[in-house]
Amino acid sequence: MKILITPTSLQPGKNPEALDVLRKFTDNLVFNTTGRPLTEDELIPLLDDCDGYIAGLDFVTEKVLRSCKRLKAISRYGAGYDRVDIDTAKSCGIPVSNTPGVNAEAVGELAFSLILSLARKIPYLDHSTRIGEWNRSTGMELKGKNLGIMGLGAVGKVVARCAKGFEMDVAAYDPYIDTSYCAAHHIRVSTFDELIKHADVISLHLPLNASTRHMIDQKALCRMKPGALLVNTSRGGIIDETAAYEALKNGTLGGLGLDAFETEPPKDSLLFQLDNVVVTPHTGAHTFEATRNMAHAAVQNLIDILSGRECPYIVNQSDTL
Repeated sequence: MKILITPTSLQPGKNPEALDVLRKFTDNLVFNTTGRPLTEDELIPLLDDCDGYIAGLDFVTEKVLRSCKRLKAISRYGAGYDRVDIDTAKSCGIPVSNTPGVNAEAVGELAFSLILSLARKIPYLDHSTRIGEWNRSTGMELKGKNLGIMGLGAVGKVVARCAKGFEMDVAAYDPYIDTSYCAAHHIRVSTFDELIKHADVISLHLPLNASTRHMIDQKALCRMKPGALLVNTSRGGIIDETAAYEALKNGTLGGLGLDAFETEPPKDSLLFQLDNVVVTPHTGAHTFEATRNMAHAAVQNLIDILSGRECPYIVNQSDTL
């Protein structure tokens, strides 16, 4: 069997234990040498004669899937699968699996790091001090502030736990919210409108789909508390970045932390001109622990599917698969 492996954290020299497991299954492995997610046109020739595919953040479109007749399984390295055309994969009989919850601690901790960075303006103060300035800019304490979490899945729960350590009041919005979990951990169940109206800090942990794209638009930003902080470590596209730029400029939004962008990597973003914006390169899952665990999970999912064994993490399961 031939397998394509594209995640940058699962290339030769990285996560060797997981790759050793895969090599025991097959030694016919192809790697992504670009150091970035692959485009549609780059994927097709690489996948053309592959049986399996461990996918990073590549764009796995209908054209890709219908062009690769030999492909039998896609294993996403990570929880999100919005860049995979799930419906087409299902119609082609290609199971798609993911690794839910494996990187939750890493992403949740980065989200709270961005919240702290915005609240105390750490990147701005670091830069100004390094260039000889002495700007002791006034920040914001988190104790007693309202944190609104949009999406109370595995990552959102890590952020809630961190916030409770800072004695923040936590509210959560999620269409599929676990009310018993909220009651046990003193998290207020909120509607979308209530959350954006009352939160001092908002952290996004939602999938990107038709209902969440530009969920945080100009209208939503205008309903937020003046000076609120907004963090997104889930998927770019949930925030309308143009609207966010205007809200930051006019003071409606107090700060923005992004680990995900509408275009990745972002190029010439107006947001980069602003001191109250903190950005990271979609690195939430990149800790030693998370990359190791995701690598093993993604490899095992692929081997299970290609071996005909049960895989509990198939996201487009059907009777025909």
